[in-house]
Amino acid sequence: MIPAANGVDVDCLEGDEKESRVYKVVLTGGPCAGKTTVQAMMSTFFENLGWKVYRVPEAATVLLSGGVKFTDLDDQEVYTFQENLIRTLLQLEQTFFDLATTSKRDTIVISDRGAMDPSSYMSAAQWEELLKNNKWNNVSLRDARYDQVIHLVSAALGAEEFYTTANNIARKEPIELAIELDIKAQQAWVGHPYVDVIDNSTDFNNKVRRAIDAVCNKMGLYTGDRLSPESIKRKFLISCLPDIKLFPTFQDFDVVHDYLATSNPKKQARLRRRGQNGRYTYMHTLREETKVNGQVVEVRTNLLEKDYEMLYSTQLDHNRQSVYKTRRCFLWKNHYFQLDIYNEPCHPRCKGLLILETYTTKFGDDLERPDFLDIAKEVTGDPLYSMFHLSLKE
Repeated sequence: MIPAANGVDVDCLEGDEKESRVYKVVLTGGPCAGKTTVQAMMSTFFENLGWKVYRVPEAATVLLSGGVKFTDLDDQEVYTFQENLIRTLLQLEQTFFDLATTSKRDTIVISDRGAMDPSSYMSAAQWEELLKNNKWNNVSLRDARYDQVIHLVSAALGAEEFYTTANNIARKEPIELAIELDIKAQQAWVGHPYVDVIDNSTDFNNKVRRAIDAVCNKMGLYTGDRLSPESIKRKFLISCLPDIKLFPTFQDFDVVHDYLATSNPKKQARLRRRGQNGRYTYMHTLREETKVNGQVVEVRTNLLEKDYEMLYSTQLDHNRQSVYKTRRCFLWKNHYFQLDIYNEPCHPRCKGLLILETYTTKFGDDLERPDFLDIAKEVTGDPLYSMFHLSLKE
């Protein structure tokens, strides 16, 4: 059981044992995005909720403040620096991850930049060489390592008057380069299942609140009126799949959803396997309507493969069938979208089904939708298009 922020106990997994929760968030973004400040304020927020908070410092700032200048490095030196930077970053994070697993309290680990950020400063060929030489892969560095990615857009995009290099001794980028690096940092994380892009459409204080709110929303923590209104999931039915060339940079994932049997009809328990090229991450989701204002809480827990297989073999709901999808993740004008392409074997109701999803605070036509997709209609809140319904055998 996990005590939620509103005092409601939320089951993390079926069973009677009480376990502390560990949640890992990476803050990314271009130069002068507010990562350090958001990390500090997010830490205070969760400490006030009674959580143990670990803050992972930015490894790049530590190394660059030692005298390294990127403009002085040739290609081989850039490769060597980035390789050692990632090793330093991974070890720093692992120290806090290990401490978090032994904590008796719910714990959040907040990383200032993460393992995919160095790819923004390398060519694609260099990055692939680095992965191969160190036996790393994008799925483990990007998807399995963090529960959520918060991309804070650089002030160079939308808040130019606040862009400065004066408050970070390692920051030397002119505004044009800052814009380029911000876009590359966004693209580096395309594919992670939970990415929230926090732009500069509000003042900085509200930018901080929106970042914290995005984390609480994904964690299933009810925050009342302490933060800005939570984003909602909006869903759109797509008429046909367009030519692949029309999509911006994207990542495709193989996704399988299975529902588990529960003793409480008001609870939904679901397993998800998600990955690329035979490498997968595994997740358990418990969805429950609480007694507080009918609040729907979803608690997501990353699983080891053996735990996933154990739950699948012992708790599978045989009234439902597996749901197979290709999930296409992409960014469109600073907004994160997922297009679910339903695959066979499936119930006839799922054949050829295409559903676009995004989390947003925007309503109606305020949300700018990808103009290369033919949207038939919005199906937000329509139970016929919920996965719970689509998984039914009858």
